[in-house]
Amino acid sequence: MLSKNSIKLIKSLELKKFRNQHQLFVVEGIKSVHEFLKSPFKVEKIFSVNDDLKVNLKHQIEFITDDELKKISFLKSPNQVLGLFKIPSIKKIDSNNLIVALDAINDPGNLGTIIRLCDWFGIEQIICSNDTVDCYNPKVVQSTMGSLTRVNIFYTDLKEFISSFDGPVYGTFMEGKNIYQSELSKKGIIVFGNEANGISAEIEKLMSQKISIPSFGLHQDTESLNVATAVAIILSEFKRR
Repeated sequence: MLSKNSIKLIKSLELKKFRNQHQLFVVEGIKSVHEFLKSPFKVEKIFSVNDDLKVNLKHQIEFITDDELKKISFLKSPNQVLGLFKIPSIKKIDSNNLIVALDAINDPGNLGTIIRLCDWFGIEQIICSNDTVDCYNPKVVQSTMGSLTRVNIFYTDLKEFISSFDGPVYGTFMEGKNIYQSELSKKGIIVFGNEANGISAEIEKLMSQKISIPSFGLHQDTESLNVATAVAIILSEFKRR
């Protein structure tokens, strides 16, 4: 039977302060849990309604009922298994590759999608400002569909990091140069800004080149693209070159 302490611990992990306190985060669903189990991430505990995981974790799997899973799940429709994993130590950043930098991305779904896109396009490092949503937020983890295991996320003072970076820094702006007509490097930083306000003024000053995605619409009435959509288009163009 699922203990009250287990329920209390798992539900507390919805908040960043408790994730930091316990150094744990939640992964849900068979596919996502499998991705984390085969990665360097360390498992703390698995709660499952069946033995479909087919992994040798006898001492770390606790079998529970569907009703018990509903009590600890953050999903509207819980998916058979919930895992507790340990937050890993911070990895160093390799500045010799293309890096995505995020300036105050607030929406968990956007961050999760961006992590998944970086995984797809072979970007292994994301630099986040300290006010970007936590990558171990349950909604972020869920929307990455396991890609969080393959992309290094690093939170830091973005201004300080970019100021000390030796290489091109591309900023995404509505008034930037058409990306399809721009010179693009194989190395450097691509900065994407907040959903509502874009790249902040202090970060904008550090750009070596402003780029934009041109609108081809007849009426030109669309205000802007969703940030995750913009990431997909821009990374595709960088990699196409």
